[in-house]
Amino acid sequence: MKIYGVVGWKNTGKTGLMERLVAEFTARGLRVTTIKHAHHVFDVDHKGKDSFRHRQAGAREVLLASQKRWALMHELAEGKEPSLEDLTQKLAPCDIVLVEGYKRDTHAKIEVHRTVTGQSLISNDDPTIRAVAADVTLKDVDLPLFDLDDTKAIADFILDEVGLAKPSPAPLTTTLKDDCFALPQGVEWTPVDTALGHLKSSLDAVTQSTEIPAAGALGRVLAQDHFALRSNPPGANSAVDGYGFAFASLPDSGDITLPLVNDRAAAGVPFTGSLAAGKAIRILTGALLPQGVDTVVMEEDVAVENGHISFGAGLKPQANARRAGEDVEAGHLALAAGHVIRPPDIALLSGLGLATVTVREKLRVGVLSTGDEIVAPGSTLDPAATYDANRPMLLALVEKWGYEPVDLGHVNDNRAALREALNDAAGKADVIFTSGGASAGDEDHVSAILSAEGNLKTWRIALKPGRPLALAMWQGVPVFGLPGNPVAALVCALIFARPSLSALAGAGWCKPMVLNLPAAFEKSKKAGRREYLRARINQDGAVEVFQSEGSGRISGLSWATGLVELEEAARDVTPGDSVRFLPYVGFGI
Repeated sequence: MKIYGVVGWKNTGKTGLMERLVAEFTARGLRVTTIKHAHHVFDVDHKGKDSFRHRQAGAREVLLASQKRWALMHELAEGKEPSLEDLTQKLAPCDIVLVEGYKRDTHAKIEVHRTVTGQSLISNDDPTIRAVAADVTLKDVDLPLFDLDDTKAIADFILDEVGLAKPSPAPLTTTLKDDCFALPQGVEWTPVDTALGHLKSSLDAVTQSTEIPAAGALGRVLAQDHFALRSNPPGANSAVDGYGFAFASLPDSGDITLPLVNDRAAAGVPFTGSLAAGKAIRILTGALLPQGVDTVVMEEDVAVENGHISFGAGLKPQANARRAGEDVEAGHLALAAGHVIRPPDIALLSGLGLATVTVREKLRVGVLSTGDEIVAPGSTLDPAATYDANRPMLLALVEKWGYEPVDLGHVNDNRAALREALNDAAGKADVIFTSGGASAGDEDHVSAILSAEGNLKTWRIALKPGRPLALAMWQGVPVFGLPGNPVAALVCALIFARPSLSALAGAGWCKPMVLNLPAAFEKSKKAGRREYLRARINQDGAVEVFQSEGSGRISGLSWATGLVELEEAARDVTPGDSVRFLPYVGFGI
C-alpha cells in the first residue's frame, strides 16, 4: 500500500486536487483510499443523530450501515488523536492511499499553492514536500512545479514517486514473420476453414497508438482498456417528475399526506439543504436527491392541496430513485482494448467523463491494379481492354471498413515497374492488396515477382469462385494477391481479407454473420470445394440466388445483398431446404 499526501493552506484547492486525483487514478484502474485530517472542532457525527445518541449513552463503537455504505465510529480514549500510521493499519488493501492534511508526518507530499490566499507552506528544506502545484509560476522554488489544473501530469509524478507508474508500454506494432503465410508441407488444396485458421494464428496488430478526442473516435480501435472517470449517474437522482421524501417517515398503512416545503430540486439546480423527516419536496427528473430523500412518488399519482401532497399506499422504498453508479461505477471497465468505437460507445465514454481515448492509428491499406489489359473506366471502347473495377471496389471496401485507403494506381505487366510499385507501396501502406496476376500463368507477374523476391505462398483455396490467393511479405508488409476477376476478388476480400485486416488493425479476428434461411432455388453441387453464390432474401423471407454463377457477371454483385455458403460436401439443394446466408451487412458493407 503506497501513501502520498496533499497539503496546503485553507482554500488553496487541496480538496479539489484530491477529488481529481482520485478520479484520475480510479480511471487508470487503481484502487484508491483517502484519509482526510479533520481540523479544529470538526466531528464525524452530529448532535441529534441516532448515532450521536448511541455514543452519548456509552457505546465504544457505532457502526452505521445503509444500502450505500457503512462507517465505523470508534471513541478515542481521552481524546488522543490517532497517528496516520495507526489509521492506515485499519484500511482494507488498496493500491494507493491519498492523504489530505497530516502535513507534519513524514510521508511524501505535494503542496498546493493558490495566489488568492497569499500564503504558502513552501520550504525547499522540507524533504517531505516533493513538488508544488500552483496556479501561477513561482520563483525561488527548487522543486518540480506543476500547473494546479494539470491533473494528469501531477498524477504521473505521484505514481512515479511511489513506484506505481506503469512501464512504458512496448511498441504496439508487431513485426510479422516472413514465413507467416507458409502452409504445412504437402498441402496442395487448402480448405477454407484451414486457410482462415492459419491466417488467424499468424496475424497480429501492426499499428501504433495515439490519443484523440472521444467525440472524434468513431470507427477507431481502442489501443488499451478504458475505465470510467466518474460514476454514471454521478449522484443519486430522481427518475421522474414528482415529490421526494424519506420512505421511513411514511405510515405503515393507509393513504399518505405529507406537507410540502417551499422549495424544489431540479436537474442542475439541486436543493442544498436537508429535508426533515415527514416532509416532501418537489423534485424533477434528473435532480439530485436532497439529503433526507430516498423515495420519489410520480406527480401523476399525487394530489396537491393547501401545501400538502396526498397519495395512496403501496409505494416501495427507493421507488423512482436512481442510485449513484447504478449504471457504471467510477474505476470500472468502460470499454476494452480492441473495441471498435460506435456512436453508442461515444455516448458511454462521454457520459463517464472520458474526453480523450487512446486508439490505434488507422490501418493503411494500399490497393494496386495490375495487367496490360486494365484501363481506367470509360477511357476507351476497345473490346480488348478491361475496365478497372477491382481497385475502386477494394478502395471503397477499405474505407467502409474504417481503414485508410491508399490508392496505389495501376501498373502494367512489367517486372521492373511492378517492383518499383511494390517498393513505393511498402512505404505508404501497412497492408497491400494487388488485383490480378496471382495465378501461375505466363503473364502472372505479381505471383512471379513475389515468389522470387517476396517469400510468396500461393494458396490454392478449395473454394469457388477465387481459387488462387497469393500471400507474401514485401519489405515486412503483408501482401494479399487477390484474383483479377471482380466476383472472385470480392468473395476473397470478404472471406479472407476482412478478418485479416481486423486482426492487423488491432480489433481481433472477426467472423461473418450467418442466417439459416430457406432456399428459394435448386442446385446440385459436387464435393470438393466450398462455394459462395451471390444471393438475396426475397419478399417471402427465402433466399434466391443470381441467375448465373459465371464469375464474369459483375452485375450479380450489385444485385445481391449477401452470399449463400455451401459446404465442401456434395449437396442437392431444393426449395425450402435450410441454407447458410451471409448478408453483406454482416461483412460491414
